[in-house]
Amino acid sequence: MKCFTASLGTETNTFSPMLTSRQSFEEEFYAAPGRHPDRPTLFAGPLWAARKRAKTKGWEVVEGTCTFAQPAGITTRHAYETLRDEILDQLRAAMPVDLVLMGLHGAMVADGYDDCEGDLLARIREIVGPKVPVGAELDPHCHMTMKRLAAADVIICFKEFPHIDFVERGEELAELIGAMAEGRVKPVASVFDCRMINLYPTTRQPMRGFVDRIQALEGRDGVLSISIAHGFPYADVPEIGTRVVVYTDGRKEFGDRLAERLGREIIAFRDDAYPPILPIDAALDRAVARNQGLVVITDPSDNAGGGAPGDSTFVLRRMLERRIGEAAFGPIWDPVAVRMCFNAGEGTRFQLRFGGKMGPGSGDPIDAEVTVTKLVRDATQTFGDALAPIGDAAAIAVDGIAVVLISNRQQAFGTDLFTNLGIDLGAKRICAVKSTNHFYASYSRMAEEVLYTSAPGTLTLDFKSIPYTRVQRPIWPLDENPWSQEPAR
Repeated sequence: MKCFTASLGTETNTFSPMLTSRQSFEEEFYAAPGRHPDRPTLFAGPLWAARKRAKTKGWEVVEGTCTFAQPAGITTRHAYETLRDEILDQLRAAMPVDLVLMGLHGAMVADGYDDCEGDLLARIREIVGPKVPVGAELDPHCHMTMKRLAAADVIICFKEFPHIDFVERGEELAELIGAMAEGRVKPVASVFDCRMINLYPTTRQPMRGFVDRIQALEGRDGVLSISIAHGFPYADVPEIGTRVVVYTDGRKEFGDRLAERLGREIIAFRDDAYPPILPIDAALDRAVARNQGLVVITDPSDNAGGGAPGDSTFVLRRMLERRIGEAAFGPIWDPVAVRMCFNAGEGTRFQLRFGGKMGPGSGDPIDAEVTVTKLVRDATQTFGDALAPIGDAAAIAVDGIAVVLISNRQQAFGTDLFTNLGIDLGAKRICAVKSTNHFYASYSRMAEEVLYTSAPGTLTLDFKSIPYTRVQRPIWPLDENPWSQEPAR
């Protein structure tokens, strides 16, 4: 069995002012053919699964380029086309192949391309022909377009948010596409459009139980795989929104009914999907009032993982103004401030301006006398089994708050964002992080309570306020009752 595998991805916030260039990919993660590290990375789950099968099943694996850019604004045409063509040329050189496994994000938008993944998969299909099975693993914050569904035989999304199951879903994809290549199954897709823009953390009910139930359905009654494409709200492209994708072994009508039933369940719990959102001061009041244990406060509005700058100061400023001590905060993306800290050296106390650099949505910079407590070159944090680079990083102490400054734009994933920089979260009462939900898997283990804030920023949770112009209507919550019309399939 000869398998070609590669990965290309980024999550594009079309409202972000920061372009995504070729350099953005090379700085975040770029592995030339055969150079992927000997550990899983977020969008190379299929490659990891293929390598495993090379050892256990004798597959011949041809590895193409694997690359990922930190989410930001529109990808330049040059970046997308050169990386796409690089992978396509590698596939042509590998032909003939028996199957193709791709690790993609699913919400990549480039200049001239609303649907980069659909374009890439369609070109792969042209090269391999109609009979070679093609599979793709996507982030659930994707746009599940008709073009990519038509080009691929199977598309599987991570089920978990936070995305701790990317390796398992890569295994699932490899198993299913391998079975298809051997003629043991004939996957057929059923899709239900929920006509909704929303967020669905799987760390709380009702989504936790819902995901558990759909996993119990797989492997029964001809159901091969079920994916929930949550959708990515911060892209002004036509096919955004939540969709249910069911693959059955030739049972199209059954799959259609199941996809619709599951989709209508999601519609029914739409108002309860995301945790309650508190104003900044209300969250701080609640955290301060707790007498023991760590309270984690998250700022989803400045999540670099959704294309935000990651340098806003609104939450930290209120913590400083209220003289809240025994606290930690991070990460703040500020390469200039990091460099100033390295120039100063550990133990130095000096006047530093940090954060608030990218525009009005970032707030004003913080001007304070700080002490540099720890400096780490090429620092990392963990995200499940993967490592996320944060570049050169500095820990500073400012008025009783330990702050992490980073030079590679990232959100908070693991608690080692702090501990790798000498910050003991066990000694803190409050830890404020920039993330939407990926922090939860790690931080919830030591938190007595987790609170979500509604701070100003690029990633507003008020979807009605986002200035969409191209989204297919009707769709909730932009339209109160889009289900008065029969949803598209």
